[in-house]
Amino acid sequence: MQMLSTRGAAPVSPSMAILRGLAPDGGLYVPAQYPSFADADIEAMAGMNYRERALAVLTRFLPDFSREELAAAIDGAYGTGFDCEAVAPLVRVGSRAHALELWHGPTLAFKDMALQLLPYLLTLSGKKHGETREVFILVATSGDTGKAALEGFLDVPGTRCCVFYPEGGVSRAQYLQMVTTGGSNTHVIAVRGNFDDAQTGVKRIFADPAFAKEMDRQGRVLSSANSINFGRLVPQVVYYFSAYADMLASGAVRMGDPVNFCVPTGNFGDILAADYARKAGLPVGKLICASNENNVLTDFIRTGTYDIRTRAFHRTISPSMDILISSNLERLLFDLSGCDGAKIRDMMGKLAGERVYTIDGAMMAGLTARYDAGYVDEAGIRAEIARTWSKEHYLMDTHTAVASAVLREYQARTGDSTPSVIVSTASPYKFGAAVLEAVAGKAAAQGLDDFACCRALSQLTGTREPDQIAKLPQMPIRHSAVCDRDAMAQAVLEAVR
Repeated sequence: MQMLSTRGAAPVSPSMAILRGLAPDGGLYVPAQYPSFADADIEAMAGMNYRERALAVLTRFLPDFSREELAAAIDGAYGTGFDCEAVAPLVRVGSRAHALELWHGPTLAFKDMALQLLPYLLTLSGKKHGETREVFILVATSGDTGKAALEGFLDVPGTRCCVFYPEGGVSRAQYLQMVTTGGSNTHVIAVRGNFDDAQTGVKRIFADPAFAKEMDRQGRVLSSANSINFGRLVPQVVYYFSAYADMLASGAVRMGDPVNFCVPTGNFGDILAADYARKAGLPVGKLICASNENNVLTDFIRTGTYDIRTRAFHRTISPSMDILISSNLERLLFDLSGCDGAKIRDMMGKLAGERVYTIDGAMMAGLTARYDAGYVDEAGIRAEIARTWSKEHYLMDTHTAVASAVLREYQARTGDSTPSVIVSTASPYKFGAAVLEAVAGKAAAQGLDDFACCRALSQLTGTREPDQIAKLPQMPIRHSAVCDRDAMAQAVLEAVR
C-alpha cells in the first residue's frame, strides 16, 4: 500500500507516512487504495475481543508492518491501562441509539484509543527507515490530545513530546492533567490564543526548513501526534469495526445492515475514520457530524462553503470542539475531488489567504451522499445531559451530549430509523462542573471548584469518580511555560535547551 499526499507530493509507505507525520508539501497522507473486508471478515470479528479486532483491521491498513510487530504493539497499547476488558464498550442508551464509549483509557478521552498505540507505530517506523535521531513529537491540543500524547510517549526511549494548548481554553481537569505530567521527555506550553492559533503554529514549525535544520543539528527529527498523522487516524478506524461487531454479537443488526454514526468533532479526524471504515467495506449508513456553537463544519456540510472570514470563535463547555480550522477535512476534500492534489492546494491556499473556499457541484453531491450535520448551543448541551440522565439514566459529558442532541434532531428531521451509534468521546468527570450543573442545576455547583463538583456528581448519580480525576488536585505542577502564538518555535528551542 502506498500513501499519497493531499497536495501531490511523492507517495510513501505507511511507515514513512507515520514517521513524517506531515508530507513535505504540507499535505496530509491518505491511502492510495483501501483494504477490502468481506462480510465474513466482519462477522468473524463478532467473536473477537478488541485487541483481536485491532489486529484484523490494522494488518490490512498497515501492510509494511509484520503481523507479529502489530500484535506486540496492540498488546502493549490495550493490554493494560483501560478500566474495562472491552476497551471500547458499546452501551445501549434508551431505545434510539447505542453509545460507543471511547474514554476508558488512562486519560479518560477517546484520544487514548490512538495515542496508546502511536508510540509503538512511530518507534517501529523509525527502525524500519534507519532513523537514529530522537523523534521530536509536536502536538497542538484543544484539551484531550495533549495529555493522551504525553501519556503515550512518557519516557519512551528515543522520543520527546512537546504539547501546545490554548491558555484558558481547556477545562481545569484537562489543564491539570497536562501540566502535572512527569517524565524526562515531556514539555507543555500554553499559547496566548485559541486552538486554531496553536494548530496553525505547529503547522508553521513543520513547514520551516530552518527549524528542521536546527532540529537535525541537535540530533532530532520532527513528527506529529495530532490527527494529521496517519498513525493517529488509522487506530480510530478499528473502533468503528468493533462497534459494528458488538452490534452483530448482540443481535442489534444483521450482517449487511447499515449503521449510522453521530460523531462530535471539531478537527474531523474521528468522523473521517468512520468514512475510512466504510471505504474498507463496513456497512456504514449516514455519518452525522455534530458541532457545538463553533459550527463551521455544519455550515460547510450544508452549503459547500467553508467560510471563517467573519466567524466568531466561541469558548464553550465542550472545549475540545472549539475549533474553526478543521485539519482533517482536507483528507475528505482530496477524496471528493478524485485525488486532485492541485485542487486541494488551491483550496487550502484560499483558506489561508482569503479565509474561504467553496467546493464544486460534484464534490458537494459526494459530500451530502455520505454526511449530514447539525449543531447545538450551550443550553441545548445542558438540556441533553439532563434529559439523558433523567429519562435514560445515562450520564454523558458535554461533547457526547452534542452528538446525542444532534442525533435526536437528525432522526426527527429525516425519519431515519437506521440503527445508530453516538460516539462518546470523554468521561463526564473531565467536565464535572458543567455536567453537575446540567443534572442538578447551577445551585448544586455554586461555591464548588471542579473537583468538588466531581465528588458531588458521584454522590448524586451513584457513578464512580475516576481515580485519575480525584488525585489531580494533589499533584505538583511541573510545566508553566507560556508563549505568544508567533513565538512557538522559539519556545520549543528554549524548552529543550
